[in-house]
Amino acid sequence: MNKKSNNWYTEHNSKDFSYSLRLKNAIYSGQSNYQKIDIIETHSFGRTLILDDKTQSSEADEYIYHELLVQPALHSLNNVKNVFIAGGGEGATAREVLYHNDIESVTMVDLDEEVIRLCKKYLPNHHKGSFDDKRMTLIYEDAFQYLESTKAIYDLIIIDISDPLESGPAYKLFTQEFYQLILNHLGNEGIMAIQAGPCGPLDHRDVFTAIYNTIQRIFPITQGYNGFIPSYNSVWGFIIGSKTINPTEISEEEIDNKIQSGLNTILKYYDGKLHKKLFDLSKEIRLSIKNENRIITLNNPIYIA
Repeated sequence: MNKKSNNWYTEHNSKDFSYSLRLKNAIYSGQSNYQKIDIIETHSFGRTLILDDKTQSSEADEYIYHELLVQPALHSLNNVKNVFIAGGGEGATAREVLYHNDIESVTMVDLDEEVIRLCKKYLPNHHKGSFDDKRMTLIYEDAFQYLESTKAIYDLIIIDISDPLESGPAYKLFTQEFYQLILNHLGNEGIMAIQAGPCGPLDHRDVFTAIYNTIQRIFPITQGYNGFIPSYNSVWGFIIGSKTINPTEISEEEIDNKIQSGLNTILKYYDGKLHKKLFDLSKEIRLSIKNENRIITLNNPIYIA
């Protein structure tokens, strides 16, 4: 269990590794119907959302995570109009999507209404009003069940959920069955983007390679990438699954032109130069993906420690 004591917050990445941050303020601590919720403020990273003792995002560096999750997939597509977000409680993923002028509708489905209520109240610098955008539809439901019940087709589906904890609600959304459901709800040139857990030299085999192997069983094109998230004290992995478009084939110039002409903001982290280098995973990770044989299913889920 993580601790908030003596003006320090300590988070355990694993049973053998933890890190501590000097605590400025403990803003909220409680339990929803689905998970433990904490919102704290640290001197290093500002306001931070923590679910089931795992940091989700922090004020100072959330833009790195959310730009990496959203922008590579979105800029690989043309004429994106309709976007589906599974999870995304802070509203920051929706914010990144809504920066694009051509977006007509965003459907965000999150199971935990209490998380969103608290994020609306305490994390305004995360969502920046995205919940109030007229293009936004917010639904409180299990994303798996929602996609099973709708016939809607989307240009882009983003999976921004918490890690697959055995005690948490998210593990079903890392399965082959869910990825097949996503594929069925994407248009002909549709893309899925998902956060895929730790992806550093020592921990990429925990879940990242298994998620990658599961996705590539469903999607014709699968590409992984990663980036260091300071508040996680970890390199974090992301995966794109695509029907026809390979994000590695988009040129630097094309990305930068899209950013210049299509966004109503200035991005801090992502641009064409980063996009071209983003998918160059290390030799070690590429070899681990090649040798991975786990397939995640509802009957054979995977959990992160």
